[in-house]
Amino acid sequence: MITSPMKLATLAATLALPIILSSPQPAAAAGGGGGGGGGGGTDYSAPSEPPPQQKERKSTRVKKPSKQSLFDDPAFRDGYRAAYATIYDRNDYAVAIDQLHALGHDDHPNVANLIGYSYRRLGDYKQSQVWYERALKADPNHVLTWNYYGMWQIEQGNRDQAEYHLQRIAEICGTDCAEYRSLEAALEKPPGTSLVY
Repeated sequence: MITSPMKLATLAATLALPIILSSPQPAAAAGGGGGGGGGGGTDYSAPSEPPPQQKERKSTRVKKPSKQSLFDDPAFRDGYRAAYATIYDRNDYAVAIDQLHALGHDDHPNVANLIGYSYRRLGDYKQSQVWYERALKADPNHVLTWNYYGMWQIEQGNRDQAEYHLQRIAEICGTDCAEYRSLEAALEKPPGTSLVY
């Protein structure tokens, strides 16, 4: 019989250690505290196979970077803004096309749309059409491309196609958005009227 309290505590701790290590502890399972690494033994605080719910969470986290916008990249954002100013403030469409190509993202719908717009303003309707279609391939709901391409259709005498573009804009953003109103106003003008945009 063990009569010493110290010997009794040591025996109890020795017998309890395998039970403590094999049963999950809420604090350990929550991933709290500590750090480091090393070791080489088995980690008893985490299951070897994550439950299905945790797998789904991990796959959701992996997708987050793809939701980042190119506009989060300062170099892209600044280059795009410079090209935008070249188009709308200085009306230098050829320079803007070069600036937009230099961004290295021709398939981005905003970039492709502005390239198409610039070609249209230069009078190169074939290239303009190519770029508008490229923008819509990248984003079929890119409302500004539907608007600019609708203007292109009017300039080409394709009023029925422009009406279709107006309908697509209505489906995307309604009849109150600026893109709808400007294309609608252009369609109300008699054929052959010069468009101001």
